[in-house]
Amino acid sequence: MIDAIATPPSPQNEPVLAYAPGSPERAALKAELERRARETIEIPMVIDGEAVRTGALEEVRAPHRRDLLLARAHQGGAEHVARAIEAARRAHPAWSRTPWTARAAVFLKAAELLATRYRPVLNAATMLGQSKTAYQAEIDAACELIDFFRYNVHFAHRIAAEQPASAPGMWNLVEPRPLEGFVFAATPFNFTAIAGNLPAAPALMGNTVVWKPSANALYSAHFVMDLLTEAGLPRGVINLVMGPPELVSNACLDHPDFAGVHFTGSTAVFQAIWRRIGENIGRYRGYPRVVGETGGKDFVFAHASADVDALAVALVRGAYEYQGQKCSAASRAYIPRSLWPTLKDRLVGHIQAIRVGDVADFRNFMGAVIDGRAHARLTERIAAAKGDPACSLLCGGGGRAHDGSEGWFVEPTLIETTDPRHALMTDELFGPVLTVWVYPDGEEARALALCDETSPYGLTGAVFARDRAFIEAASDALRFAAGNFYINDKPTGAVVGQQPFGGARGSGTNDKAGSMLNLLRWVSPRVVKETFAPPRAVPYPFMAAE
Repeated sequence: MIDAIATPPSPQNEPVLAYAPGSPERAALKAELERRARETIEIPMVIDGEAVRTGALEEVRAPHRRDLLLARAHQGGAEHVARAIEAARRAHPAWSRTPWTARAAVFLKAAELLATRYRPVLNAATMLGQSKTAYQAEIDAACELIDFFRYNVHFAHRIAAEQPASAPGMWNLVEPRPLEGFVFAATPFNFTAIAGNLPAAPALMGNTVVWKPSANALYSAHFVMDLLTEAGLPRGVINLVMGPPELVSNACLDHPDFAGVHFTGSTAVFQAIWRRIGENIGRYRGYPRVVGETGGKDFVFAHASADVDALAVALVRGAYEYQGQKCSAASRAYIPRSLWPTLKDRLVGHIQAIRVGDVADFRNFMGAVIDGRAHARLTERIAAAKGDPACSLLCGGGGRAHDGSEGWFVEPTLIETTDPRHALMTDELFGPVLTVWVYPDGEEARALALCDETSPYGLTGAVFARDRAFIEAASDALRFAAGNFYINDKPTGAVVGQQPFGGARGSGTNDKAGSMLNLLRWVSPRVVKETFAPPRAVPYPFMAAE
């Protein structure tokens, strides 16, 4: 045991590598992509530190190359979830009593491994399995996950160091205990960093975890688990299970030792989880922590004073990077009539220059959407817009459209609507579709009210303006419309330690991943008071005779 008051290394955001032609990182990543594309691996579950193979295999294919079989993943059943829960329960006593410095060292080592040897591995896995470009993989699977590991340690230290005052003759302590039971982490396909952080954050705070990754991100999840194992994570602390989502979820939510859920995914699924917890509330040992980040219908609102060139770039990057599959992606825009003709020309020009295709070709700006269901849903919505008199298809949705026979490609699509309450302005599409409503100059207040009221979500949003009075007015009018609010920037790209991420309303519990606020959800503090000279008489001084 190391008996010291430890201060962990001060975190710095991991630098984003450029992958420019001739750079060593580009050569390493291309070599890893070629190597991974040549082999098909098996992905086991990991329960109590052991690889579990069931023989019930699901194929994992690249979304942009449907002929590329990356892996076969072993699917589990109820008995495997039960084993994972039991493994987490067995690991809890030792892990929860492990000094926070020793727990922190595991994740700091994971960060170092990911910054070096694992960087091309996890980036390539994210590119192949989730169809991210090299840059989108780098800012996600490498930089953001490294930042989560390092900054979480920094925030855990701050939590441990935050102690109450002590009066003379006593000593007061706050012990940030872990929760009593296990945490269920259900993670999405769209960010490898989120998939890694959702189980890792509770584990850092001394909890043990059952982790169910998205079926569309099993390839990268496999390498995240390898990374954590090599970093020294003890067996049973994080248990990776695969199988039917409802089966896995219900088995965890119905268990009396269920202590919390860390979730990112759809609003409908999160609401179903919350209902199930409510139905089971009498069977749990305590009140479970429910932390979730869900859907969004993220906006960009422009004022007549906005910089048109900056606005156009923000809309294109915000709407079409990673095929619009970011929770924070720009999906609806409110543009003043005076700016629209110029902005429309800029947007169409930018969009028509976008290359869509295999992410192994570094000239491409976009890859494929995640699977056939997403492809069908998006192409159906675009087709419906073509025949809708309230909509004008300005770009995409035809000509270069793909039928999904080679990959699940959807062209970047720009739609103008005359109806500010159209379904395209309210519904989450989760694809490369941006819908614009043009409002009359001078009616900013009405347009801001529509922006605030139209969508049930409250995740991200942006305002573009040079006029400071308008910026202040818009910030106030849209105060509850976005948990992450951007001024003269796109609504995507939150950085750990700089812009803690999360939204409210229908977008989740706003517990701000990448901050101390999130880690506080995974502790159950115990206050300890020690009195050095306890009283030795029952009467109080005021009771003495005069």
